[in-house]
Amino acid sequence: MKQIKNFIDGQFVASKTWFDKRSPVDNTLIAQVAEAGQTDVDTAVKAARAALNGPWGQMAIADRVDLLYGVADEINRRFDDFLEAECADTGKPMSLARHVDIPRGAANFKIFADVVKNVPTEFFETATPDGRGALNYAMRRPVGVVGVICPWNLPLLLMTWKVGPALACGNAVVVKPSEETPQTATLLGEVMNAVGMPKGVYNVVHGFGPDSAGEHLTTHPGVNAITFTGETRTGTAIMRAAAEGARPVSFEMGGKNAAIVFADCDFDAAIEGTLRSCFINCGQVCLGTERVYVERPIFDRFVAALKSGAEAMKLGRPNDPSTGIGPLISKEHQNKVLSYYQKAVAEGATVITGGGVPKMDGELDQGCWIQPTIWTGLGDDATVCREEIFGPCCHIAPFDSEEDVIRRANDNVYGLATAIWTTNLARAHRVAGRIEVGLAWVNSWFLRDLRTPFGGAKQSGIGREGGVHSLEFYTELKNVCIKL
Repeated sequence: MKQIKNFIDGQFVASKTWFDKRSPVDNTLIAQVAEAGQTDVDTAVKAARAALNGPWGQMAIADRVDLLYGVADEINRRFDDFLEAECADTGKPMSLARHVDIPRGAANFKIFADVVKNVPTEFFETATPDGRGALNYAMRRPVGVVGVICPWNLPLLLMTWKVGPALACGNAVVVKPSEETPQTATLLGEVMNAVGMPKGVYNVVHGFGPDSAGEHLTTHPGVNAITFTGETRTGTAIMRAAAEGARPVSFEMGGKNAAIVFADCDFDAAIEGTLRSCFINCGQVCLGTERVYVERPIFDRFVAALKSGAEAMKLGRPNDPSTGIGPLISKEHQNKVLSYYQKAVAEGATVITGGGVPKMDGELDQGCWIQPTIWTGLGDDATVCREEIFGPCCHIAPFDSEEDVIRRANDNVYGLATAIWTTNLARAHRVAGRIEVGLAWVNSWFLRDLRTPFGGAKQSGIGREGGVHSLEFYTELKNVCIKL
């Protein structure tokens, strides 16, 4: 049986307690994972602190950059190992992970290495009463030990999205991956050792949230800052923990994202983009679409085309090139998503397609499968139109005016992302500016320039990541004043 250990101070470390990791594809046991206790987390935090006080803390930016480039290159050299581990944990199609998860996981180290060596700070000449003046300039210094809490939907990509800039800025990290997806964070420990990363700079502790590694890490007084991606309820608990010591937080949390499709859109592009935003990664994407508003003249045509596209997506094993959609991450999540499917029907939805658990062949029938599902006929106050489901589903509703759809799209506690489909440039600018979100795509979805700000409004997040915006969280700006 494969064992996945913690990675602390450059060593792979077992624990007294282990938990099972099962495949979402067929529910077979694929590994046992070491659950970090309070002592393990404390050791990891102390190792990170020691690294800051050692060679890592004195390392020149150019040398840090070289190490991070080496990490990216080593990930790419071991591309197939990361691909296999990521797909084993998540069940997602290899065709998806091959083009998104692993390349972006490596790129996150290079992009932030480039940012940190090129970003300027401030300089001011200051007048003084004696006429001699003063010079003021700013310096960036690492915030310290950063606790990184990662989700299970894009494990490597979203973990390195935080670890990359944290290390580029000279911090040390303690990573707590999701208990559902422990493998790639652990594998990255091998990469760190291979490229000569100093011990203690990168640490991984496995486990759960309450009364486990997650809580031990977020409440540890030696952690200087906490960054988290996941559901809003968990983020709220972490924020309470971070209040002790007034530690800064960066959160990317839940969403109930709306797509807005105007009648003058490029119809085929809107269908293709909405299919991806609703169903890619089995709907387990924080930026995914669960509410679709379509202008009434094309409503029926759009519903029919989206139905056809959803029904053409093949469910299957990750290594099958024809697989278009994999399973949900776990039986627990399968039950959660299915409960929303049932609630939609109970509240009066018209099921256009899907709505249940598909019959799969052989041992696949034991996996965490769910049907891509489309509903119509519900009001905006229905449960499945207000609460985040995180599955391959959407509700499609008609609208009649720009003002109407903006109001409806904004009527939600979340504000992460939106996709607007129109060929009217003036309308695109108007609507994008008024939707209360952190990211507004026009005639696209999930198109990311890693230099741009990433994050949510309202209950979808706190702070921004990406480019120089990540540096604002992972560094402290120090002002130096020189009297002449």
